[in-house]
Amino acid sequence: MNLMKFQLNAIRELLIAMEDGSRDIILKSPTGSGKTIMLTHFMSEYAKGHARTVFVWLTPGKGNLEEQSKRKMDLYIHNSSTKLLSDVMTSGFCENDFCFINWEKLTKKGNNALKDSERTNFLEWIEKAHNAGLSFKVIIDESHQNFTEKSDAIVQLFKTDKIIRCSATPIIDKSAKLIEISEADVIAEGLIKKLLVINENFPNDIEAESPTEYLLEKALKKQNELVCAFAKYESNVNPLIIVQLPNNSDLLLDTVISWFESHHISIENGLLAVWLSARHDNLEAIEKNDGKQIAVLIKQAVATGWDCPRAHILVKLREGMDETFEIQTIGRIRRMPEAHHYGNDLLDSCYLYTFDSKFTQGAKAALGKNALQAKTIFLKNEYKKFSLVKEQRTQVLDTQDDALALKSITDYFKSKYNLDGDCKQNKIRLETAGFVFRDKIERLTFSGEAMVISDVSADKLNQVRFRENMNTHTHGREFHNRVGRIGLEIGLEYASAVTILGKLFANEGKFLYKQKLLELSIKEWYAFVINNFDALRHAFRFAMSAQQEPSLELETVSEKPFFIPQSALFTFDATSKVQAECKKNVYQGYLSSAEFRSAPEKFFERFCENCPSVEWWYKNGDKGDEYFSIVYLDNSNRQKLFYPDYILSVKGEIWICETKGGFDRTGVSEDIDIFSPKKCEVLQRYVKRHRLHGGFVRQDKSSMELLICTGDYTDDVNSDAWKVIGEEWE
Repeated sequence: MNLMKFQLNAIRELLIAMEDGSRDIILKSPTGSGKTIMLTHFMSEYAKGHARTVFVWLTPGKGNLEEQSKRKMDLYIHNSSTKLLSDVMTSGFCENDFCFINWEKLTKKGNNALKDSERTNFLEWIEKAHNAGLSFKVIIDESHQNFTEKSDAIVQLFKTDKIIRCSATPIIDKSAKLIEISEADVIAEGLIKKLLVINENFPNDIEAESPTEYLLEKALKKQNELVCAFAKYESNVNPLIIVQLPNNSDLLLDTVISWFESHHISIENGLLAVWLSARHDNLEAIEKNDGKQIAVLIKQAVATGWDCPRAHILVKLREGMDETFEIQTIGRIRRMPEAHHYGNDLLDSCYLYTFDSKFTQGAKAALGKNALQAKTIFLKNEYKKFSLVKEQRTQVLDTQDDALALKSITDYFKSKYNLDGDCKQNKIRLETAGFVFRDKIERLTFSGEAMVISDVSADKLNQVRFRENMNTHTHGREFHNRVGRIGLEIGLEYASAVTILGKLFANEGKFLYKQKLLELSIKEWYAFVINNFDALRHAFRFAMSAQQEPSLELETVSEKPFFIPQSALFTFDATSKVQAECKKNVYQGYLSSAEFRSAPEKFFERFCENCPSVEWWYKNGDKGDEYFSIVYLDNSNRQKLFYPDYILSVKGEIWICETKGGFDRTGVSEDIDIFSPKKCEVLQRYVKRHRLHGGFVRQDKSSMELLICTGDYTDDVNSDAWKVIGEEWE
């Protein structure tokens, strides 16, 4: 096999990196660049010059990636000693072995691949290898998926001095040796397609009966164009359509299958494939360029490592749900089927059709991960016995009051939008405030072209607005989902949320309510809820935050001891120019580049490190039973948990502090937490009861000072409630 120039360069850089002082090596390689080819050749070359070496290639759990990688090495490197976990369990590790192991079989709870006795044997095989003088080198494939304490513990077993982490979107460690293959180099060599074309030739405004049929028709038309173009090149490539459905969408699955059947593409005639967790139809030879399948239906991102170069078109369907769009799914359609460009833009491009606008956010999220690294840090001995009393929600009953929730939401709408008993006037006022009243469902998406992932950005693409006629049957599932999501904003069950929305806005007889705000027909009501989903869920949240809560009696709260966790997975920005260790933090190795941290948190941590009065400090988690929490009530009388940001010792006294957005240079509040007044109130009640100290901390950007409020919360920076924290603690 002839290797490309960039592949040879990467292999050379890997061999050089193995001889320098860095333990960690990161190979950032775009999907379709031949990562497995490069690594298998690299391993083979390295083993030739280094006796008593064993390579361990660790893969994530989906898609039998370890078996695929082993098969490729057997194909590329003849007579190589490749093994799977089952082989290791039988014969152990030997010199110049290349072992491909799915490490979720070792770490995942409930995975029966290894019994406890066999796990012990696996550890014994590692120990025997060490005793025999063998040296392990570890490769972590798809490293962005393997970022846990358990996976790090597995790596530590091998006592390796070299770890190679590989991914198209790796988490970058500044201390590691980075070997990066650019998308442009891979495109130039013809291995991946030149362009990702998104919603090709979509007009700015679209009206159609069915978004699903609209997208499928576009995709099949494009597939036919590609078939004709390949025929002109006398190529046997049969371009494949990947249709990605949302999870829990059996009805949509049936709809898509029926649509393809109406176009003579069916499971029965072998032209339609289905690849679901519990269903596999017509998958045989689907990866081959001349495979007969025209389309394959999947629900989640195609299995990690799946290599099907003839995949040209991705249709990402949605039902108004909020699923994460994995940008790596696009990688499945980027490979060139015959590893070269044709000099034809039609064939040298791949195509995405979707009404899901979230794919731009998926691209941004994938790029944003690149700067982050993580490590396990451990609690210093002197803080292992420190404890507080934490509050948890009572386990006896749910105290939520639906009638109180309805009243609070009604009062909020009346006050916020100046509504009264005149439903016609109310509709005008709400429409003026930005609420949408239409008999059609509106979607927003994008169209355009992108050569590299960084170009998949909302500000670089054209916006497309899609409208479809409202149908209570076809949009019923989306309506119910939206109602459930709105209810979840304040902890309401679906039945309670739909009743409140009905009483406020629908003219249906079963939703009788004297203070009704609108009288919409069922069809109008469905469209109103779907089109105004974001505005409604925010309104529900704000309605729960006004200062009108009933008293929270101590006996309704469950109290438990809180101890600072013995260890933590610490995430930090590896590209930050400052990587100073925070000496006053309770953990060994906590860095000033900690992420994710808000600007107020970063200011406060820096202040704690530099303030002579602060002896130590701890950054609390924001959810989970292992962290410190205090209970408060919203306006539906529902118990909620508040996790204050910091616990610290100031001159021998314990303080509990919460950081919030500051005041801008004109004194305007930048605190976006609508529950701050309630949280501040329960914090003061807690610290008084336990004879501690506490307050809310915000930055005054006019004076650049940190301020603390230890009494009633206010957004007035000039109030006496806010004092300079340094003066307060001196």
